[in-house]
Amino acid sequence: MVVELAAARAAITALMARHHVPGLSVAVTDSTGLLHAEGFGLRELATRAPATPDTSYLWFSMSKIATATAAMRLVDEGRLDLDAPVDSLVPGFRARRGLPPVVRQLLDHTSGAPNPLPLRWVLPTDRAATEAAPAAAALLARHGRPRRAAGGPARYSNVGYLVLAEVIAAAAGQPFEDYVREAVLEPAGMSGTGYARPDAADSATGYVRLPRPLDPLLRAALPRGVTGPRCGGFVALESFRVVGAGYGGLVGSVTDAARLARLHLGDGEIEGSRVLRPETAQRMRDIRTPGRPFDLGLGWFRQARDRGARPSFVEHWGTGGGFWNAMRIYPGLDLGIVVMANTTRPYDHHALMKALREVFRP
Repeated sequence: MVVELAAARAAITALMARHHVPGLSVAVTDSTGLLHAEGFGLRELATRAPATPDTSYLWFSMSKIATATAAMRLVDEGRLDLDAPVDSLVPGFRARRGLPPVVRQLLDHTSGAPNPLPLRWVLPTDRAATEAAPAAAALLARHGRPRRAAGGPARYSNVGYLVLAEVIAAAAGQPFEDYVREAVLEPAGMSGTGYARPDAADSATGYVRLPRPLDPLLRAALPRGVTGPRCGGFVALESFRVVGAGYGGLVGSVTDAARLARLHLGDGEIEGSRVLRPETAQRMRDIRTPGRPFDLGLGWFRQARDRGARPSFVEHWGTGGGFWNAMRIYPGLDLGIVVMANTTRPYDHHALMKALREVFRP
């Protein structure tokens, strides 16, 4: 395995150079424990601080797996009905035509919710404590109603998961973030992950690779206080928080993210703590709903091009300003891989995961 791991490291380093990725952390797990975790490159260019397995990254939409897990735990507890009309819990989410959307359709992106570009759905960390909740409420007031008939092909929607967070809060009888923490993060042992930007020194700075003449456009596109200084070919982003915890608000390390993958590889159980019933965890990764750009299960997705992939997998990405992440599980191999990077542009995560998969499941 030593030789194979060295080859995988070389492949990851070459991939980072090809795609201009400043820093990247990976973790590999099975259902019983962490198999490997490592950092590559730099979490911060200006200080040359290295990325480590404990570096914190913004999860963006990879957070949706935690949100979906929380919803399905409520289902297991008999506190949420997947077939309940959404407007019975969130009165503003009413269809303009056709049947009323139900909770299940928020999970698999068939509710008809819109998906506006979330470019400005962030706040500088120093403003987030007082302004995050009103900003999220404003987003729901503006976008939080279906634009298409429910039940059609899946169309990925961040707004749908903003609404799902409201559904979870109503069913749980407590704030969404508190319920996710108590029902998912703590039982999974994800002690370093939450919805607030950590004060820890080992946090990644997000970067946008951009020609210098375009700097003013980036500053105009993002809220004031988010765009930071230039470092070579990259513009740094100041510390910020995502507005909308349910669709993309988590912040934490790749090793904590691997614990969430481990929970799902264990069919809802991790280290003796049961979060979901086995049949519920299996149901979440049953990809039945074709759509664009992804085919959907209840949280997990897969690109259409990967429908017949062998070995079979499900995954979820988390992409946004400064960060590009992916969590993938291979249930048949009992293997999960998470990669988190401080780059805005996509990179070949398929090749990276293939290289790591071949080390641990040759």
